[in-house]
Amino acid sequence: MSNIVSINAQNFQQVLGETSQQKLVLLNFYSAQSPECINQAAILDKLAAEYNDYIVVANLDCDAEQALASQLAQQVGLQTLPTLVLLKDSAPVDVLSGAQAEAQIREALAKHLPAQQDLLLEQAKQALLKSDLNAAFNYAKQAYEIDNSNARIKLVLADICIQIHKVDEAQALINTIDAQEQDTYFNNIKAKCEAALEAKDSPEIKEKQQQVEKYPNDLELKEELSVLLNEAGRKEEALDVLFTVLQKDLNFNEAKPSFLAIIASLPDGDALAAKYRRKLYSILY
Repeated sequence: MSNIVSINAQNFQQVLGETSQQKLVLLNFYSAQSPECINQAAILDKLAAEYNDYIVVANLDCDAEQALASQLAQQVGLQTLPTLVLLKDSAPVDVLSGAQAEAQIREALAKHLPAQQDLLLEQAKQALLKSDLNAAFNYAKQAYEIDNSNARIKLVLADICIQIHKVDEAQALINTIDAQEQDTYFNNIKAKCEAALEAKDSPEIKEKQQQVEKYPNDLELKEELSVLLNEAGRKEEALDVLFTVLQKDLNFNEAKPSFLAIIASLPDGDALAAKYRRKLYSILY
């Protein structure tokens, strides 16, 4: 992992100096012979993965690098192993002596890193850039659950909701933005939401609904209606129409694959997905 490094006489000045100007460096004094050190190293590996863009874990093996360890130990007043020193801008900002629980290390990190909701929001933006809408939605949703008054979080979440066809949820979020926070980004998201809402009730959908009402036993018409509903983001209605098709003929055209594809397009943990999986199982078994 790129943000986990082993400290030695050749690289310690660069890591503890230059690198700490850009990221928070966690200098980990440890011994491979100590179970406490090994346990804490596992926690640091986990945190390094979670805060990849914000921290660097710099491991100093005090057995292998005795001279360097002795030199640095005098500077930080090292008394026991493991000891974790947090460095920012080339200077120690915190020292954690002895084995630490994950919660204790997180508490120390929180003093020197952006707030958790800001980290999650940044992860949501990065996922959006990669077109990973599922991950983006989950990150933004978590950020919103931590701070549901933050206008930027609400707008990013609304933007994602529009893209995954949760337009009503997007509209509800937009409606909570105070006037003084309605900037250019707000106007952009609002316009996207209004366009998406308009598309939800297109003339094509209305015409197809009328045909289905006129010919209620025409499964092909229902399948065509479900396609239009899904494209407009009306996923629950699309699933409901397809389910009526599957109740009549479980193997009709592409009804079952389409049904499963819509479920798969929903975010992880979406209640709608669970609901319609159960409905499908009810006629499968």
